[in-house]
Formats: sequence, structure tokens, C-alpha cells
Amino acid sequence: MEDHSSSGDGELLADLARGERRALSILFDRHAAAVTRYGWALATSRQDLEEIVQDTFITLWRRSAEIVLHETSLLPWLFTTCRYLAANAGRKHARNHADELPDEALLDHAPHARRAADDAREQLRWVFDEIARLEPIDRRVCELCLIEGLTYGEAANVLGLSVPAVKQRVLRSRARLRKAVAADEN
Repeated sequence: MEDHSSSGDGELLADLARGERRALSILFDRHAAAVTRYGWALATSRQDLEEIVQDTFITLWRRSAEIVLHETSLLPWLFTTCRYLAANAGRKHARNHADELPDEALLDHAPHARRAADDAREQLRWVFDEIARLEPIDRRVCELCLIEGLTYGEAANVLGLSVPAVKQRVLRSRARLRKAVAADEN
């Protein structure tokens, strides 16, 4: 079997269009980290992030014969696809949004949530570097809501803020993280 790991994205895309699965594997290894960082700024949860990244590469596989590469890198196409999939996931999440569970229902899942948060910390270390650059209160809001998974209400109680204030700080911080991802990829 031929080694395609040094091939350019255009060559790998052509191989993928011919059904060569190895090309998908190489493209995934080459670009999954960047797509994951970009998706992290767009996703509402870790589960959504995993689905968005997976669906981005599935879409690449399915549509490889239709893709026209305008640059030497496949990243712009992957980022655009990731953004559309994240928007779709956000709309789906909004349609299916349920009321918050009482605290008693969440207690059984706390150890699992902590393990998931620990895994996310290891895989996406760069996010913490960007969060560390935020103002102290914004940093703490991000840690509670985006990393530890607390609701806006829970974070508001911990910090002594109103729920709208926490929500606004999360939205503003996510926008900053998106800019950092875009700057990092450029």
C-alpha cells in the first residue's frame, strides 16, 4: 500500500473521491484537531462537539467527489461545513430544549460529568490558555458554565450574579474564543 501521508490535501481529496479510505484517515489525522478547536467555540456541549466533528468528516467522505478545492488546504471547507453543522445542532437543541432537571437528578451523574470534564481538559488544553487571558470574573464564569457544565442559574448562585449577567458573560467569552480559534487557524 502506498504511503500518502506526505500528499497534499488536493491529492488526498482526489484519492478519497475514488473511494480510498486511507485518504480519509490521513485527512482526519491532519485536520481533526483544528476542526475540534473550531467546533469547541461553536458547540453548546461536549456531546454536540463530538457529533459535529464526526459529521464534518462523514460529510467530507460522502461529498468528496463534489468538493472543489480553491486553496491548497481543505481546512476552509472543513471549517465551513463544521459551522453549518454547528448551526444545525444549535437549532435542533433549541427545538428540543427541556426544562432543567432538579439538582437531585443531577447528583447521580456528577462523577461521570467530572470524568468527561477532565478528558476535555486534556484534549483541549489550548482553550484553557485562552480562558486564562479573560478578566477574572469572565474566566470563572467560563470555568463554571463551559467547562464544569453548571447551568447559568447554578453559576449565578455560586458567583452572586444574576442569571442574565452570567449568560451575557458566557456569550461574550464564547465570541472571544471564536476569534482566538480563527486567529490560531490563520
